[in-house]
Amino acid sequence: MNDETEKGRLSGGHPNPWETLRQFTAARIALGRTGSSLPTAELLKFGLAHAQARDAVHLPFASEELEIPLQQLGLSTLTVTSAAADRATYLCRPDLGRKLSTGSRDMLSHHGDKPADVMLVVADGLSSKAVHRQAVPLITALLPYLHLLGLTLGPVVLAHQSRVALGDDIAEVMQAKAVVMLIGERPGLSSPDSLGIYMTWGPHIQRLESERNCISNVRPEGLDYPQAAFKLAWLLEQAFQRQLSGVNLKDESDNPALHNKVMPMFTLG
Repeated sequence: MNDETEKGRLSGGHPNPWETLRQFTAARIALGRTGSSLPTAELLKFGLAHAQARDAVHLPFASEELEIPLQQLGLSTLTVTSAAADRATYLCRPDLGRKLSTGSRDMLSHHGDKPADVMLVVADGLSSKAVHRQAVPLITALLPYLHLLGLTLGPVVLAHQSRVALGDDIAEVMQAKAVVMLIGERPGLSSPDSLGIYMTWGPHIQRLESERNCISNVRPEGLDYPQAAFKLAWLLEQAFQRQLSGVNLKDESDNPALHNKVMPMFTLG
């Protein structure tokens, strides 16, 4: 029996019900087999996905490519680096990715902007491909909600060699009330371009991971931009009302009874 027959049929010639389910997920199901091994085609696909994930981790963050589209949205930008001097150091020393370089800290300290309600930080993280693809469309969907809430927005900070906690360091220097970090997530074998969102109320460098709210898998094939922007806006509204974030702020945005100013600006298709 060849690979293709094995994938589409069970023993006895009956259709394989798993084959139909493949159209509903990018997960690796119903791959078939050749003896005790994967079919050659699926093994090659796995190798390709693994290579794409590795490439996403090492792809340089071309932050300058985001400046013009963000300016077209009426947003100014600042570019900073973490204390990790290069990608190799960043991958080996997570602690350095959590704090600003000396030059970037001095630049932000002397920038002179009036403290804003919200700082947006766009960071490469472990997948700059995710940031290149998802950050601008997400911010575009978020801006109407920020206007609705009357929250002021500081310059968008584009951060190189960044871990999530770098957002707290940036926002503390800029004296923002809340920070939203848009960062490339660790690539999966079916999602090398997934964006994560981390929101922290009252950011400072001693904040714990449990004091942030996370929205993950933001991409068209996962949580799409309108839904992600709504969830984030709902969390921001609640954070400013309750002055907290993290495990004490549950995401209940799917409960219409708890909607206040922030209402979905989209319809479920």
